[in-house]
Amino acid sequence: MSQAIAADPARALVHAEPVPFWLDDPARPAALPALAGEERADLAVVGGGYCGLWTALLAKERDPGRDVVLVEAREAGWAASGRNGGFCSSSLTHGFGNGLARWPGEVAELERLGMRNLDEIEDALRRYGIDCDWERTGELNVATRPHQVRELREEAEAMRRHGLSPEFLDTERVRAEVASPTYLAGLLDRDGTALLNPARLAWGLRDACLRLGVRIYERTPATSLTARGPNLVVTTAYGRVVARRVALATNAFPSLVHRVRPYVVPVYDYAMVTEPLTDAQLAAIGWRNRHGMADSGSRFHYYRLTADNRILWGGYDAVYHYGSRMSADLDQRPDTFRVLAGNFFRTFPQLEDVRFTHTWGGVIDTCTRFSAFYGTAAQGRAAYALGFTGLGVGATRFAAQVILDRLDGLDTARTRLAMVRSRPVPFPPEPLRWLGIELTRRSMARADRNGGRRNLWLRTLDTLGLGFDS
Repeated sequence: MSQAIAADPARALVHAEPVPFWLDDPARPAALPALAGEERADLAVVGGGYCGLWTALLAKERDPGRDVVLVEAREAGWAASGRNGGFCSSSLTHGFGNGLARWPGEVAELERLGMRNLDEIEDALRRYGIDCDWERTGELNVATRPHQVRELREEAEAMRRHGLSPEFLDTERVRAEVASPTYLAGLLDRDGTALLNPARLAWGLRDACLRLGVRIYERTPATSLTARGPNLVVTTAYGRVVARRVALATNAFPSLVHRVRPYVVPVYDYAMVTEPLTDAQLAAIGWRNRHGMADSGSRFHYYRLTADNRILWGGYDAVYHYGSRMSADLDQRPDTFRVLAGNFFRTFPQLEDVRFTHTWGGVIDTCTRFSAFYGTAAQGRAAYALGFTGLGVGATRFAAQVILDRLDGLDTARTRLAMVRSRPVPFPPEPLRWLGIELTRRSMARADRNGGRRNLWLRTLDTLGLGFDS
């Protein structure tokens, strides 16, 4: 590695644009007009990210005559749906291990439903002509410390017992897939993950909704939800939507159903991308099969190749701000980018001359069980899904199905799941919330340094079903 970058990896960041790579796209559509006055609809959808867009689209597919209005505070895909890593996973439970720990009796069914959901996403992209650089690559999780090798072996055995077919790769085989001196072993899932351009997925879903007759109003923040006779009223900045049913898809932003707010905290996740790699640079790391990747630490990195062969590198640092604070000035965090850059060059010393072109951050909606939970309000006339914890690109479509099942009064295999019928433990109020999250983050970092040994605090959280995941 060149001495300049070896001494200070931040030198690779000095020319990076402080904007999300995916949103820095000339194909980004112009914003739709805001709502002014009153609209009436059968279904009002609040939120123009993946969950809201899938809900509106599937509502029209189920009943083309249903009148659907969607309101979005900014623009479709501007938040988590346009800032994530572009991993579209079949998992509905934030990974097999989390699902097995929480719902062992139905994990096989959850895996089956998740794979079907992923297949149906692929089919929808084909039917609606959504070009979002979809690649069904699978995912490779790697061990970079000795204790993680054992953990990957145990996970592979548990997955096989439940009918799945992961491949455990020893050091030689994993480095043949991707050449990093840090890799000790790997676990390869060839079928359960697709990679995509997340912003173009959001824009494509928006266009599909418009073609089916959904009325979408952007730059229209919803401020309250109230009852008016048999209807519900979503009040916005300059108007209102009166609807028989309301779907709430607000992700990390404060829910219009106030009682569910303690169940979710906004946690900042950060990512960056390199310049496009040359053929020689790609050959040096041998990343021929283009799998999405993650390491196995409690504080983990996720990374993948983009369509033009950049490396997106993110994760590791998950930051909660006291009082659940969210602000645009938190989207950039130089200290985190410096750490990420250092870890990148340790993983791929062959790429000593690579520079980063974009850095960004954004909030993910974290709950104590790390996977989405579901509920209704207003005597069943409103429904919501929250708490995806950063693995929502695929799970949001399943959540949209659950929302519509409940609003339509249907008893389905989805609504009968214990995962759907239960909810997580809420976070405590401040200052206990911040203290608990900060203690958990530090304990997780210590566990990574100490061979995976979890201290008394983490073991207590495991027992109580609480926790925090980066």
